Amino acid sequence: MKIDNRSLSRVTKDPGSWRVILLHGEDTGLIRERAQDATRQIAGTTDDPFRVAVLDKETHDRLEEEALALSLMGGRRVVRVRDASDTLLKAVTTVLETTTDTLVILEAPSLPSRSKLRSLLEKRPDCASVGCYPEEGRTLEGTITQMLAAHKVRIAPDALHWLTGRLGADRSAARSEVEKLALYANDSGTLSLEDAHACIGDAGSVSLEDAAFAATEGRRAEADLAIERALTEGISPIAIARAFLNHLHRLRRVRAAMADGESKSDAIKALKPPVFFKRTAGFNRALELWPLPALSDALQETQALELSCKQTGAPDQLLCKRYVATLCGKAARAAKRY
Repeated sequence: MKIDNRSLSRVTKDPGSWRVILLHGEDTGLIRERAQDATRQIAGTTDDPFRVAVLDKETHDRLEEEALALSLMGGRRVVRVRDASDTLLKAVTTVLETTTDTLVILEAPSLPSRSKLRSLLEKRPDCASVGCYPEEGRTLEGTITQMLAAHKVRIAPDALHWLTGRLGADRSAARSEVEKLALYANDSGTLSLEDAHACIGDAGSVSLEDAAFAATEGRRAEADLAIERALTEGISPIAIARAFLNHLHRLRRVRAAMADGESKSDAIKALKPPVFFKRTAGFNRALELWPLPALSDALQETQALELSCKQTGAPDQLLCKRYVATLCGKAARAAKRY
């Protein structure tokens, strides 16, 4: 069964009603978090050797054996399968045709939309297929608020806006930063914008933001390093494209306001969330290098990058690196004219 956001609580709060849960999409951190939550609901922990089995790509051939095994200590077992793909179609079909109460959780971040495995599970009422995609905008704000509320911590609206633009697209990285803020605020505290700046600061610098700023200023070496760091951290090229889209949109918004007669300082102050004070110089430098038509072209190229990365079998990391190199080249050429 295909699960949408409105029905998601049926999976996360009551995973026991399913035989197989498929977690697919671009946000590897969110996939991992939901797999851990479902495992805890069934086994009470994520590392009980008698009730939880974790299979990586090299041990996929043990799926049937683990799914049909009985728990030595009693209770329902969980089998977590990482890097799941269509090669598991036969094994999963066999498990579903056999009587067993083991819950199988398939973690499949790279599973394409036309996957036969995905099609099989979405047609069955006893299986759940859940998309895990990077959160943004109001959805991300809601997630941050819920995470903090679990610690009885509130956050001021301006701090929430700033934090939403600051956090990366990976769920696990975002949770790490939010938990740091909750510890900083202490139980029942309230976070202000100044608190968020003080807590996140340099330590919370996200490689995606580093890459976007460096690229639009023409700093090729720094942009390449930041992109490599982001990819190493498991951030998908699609998430990188969206981060660049956000940065370019903000630059274009200021440029458009300036074209309508508004002063640059007023246009920058109107941005929500505001530009982090340590990024102000870089933001102003990028505004000097990118006129309005060039920003419009860059936005179209970034949208094309995201579309290309979504194509099955596309060399998405290579496309992402080439895009960043091209953006840096345009900024560097513009800098030579000043």
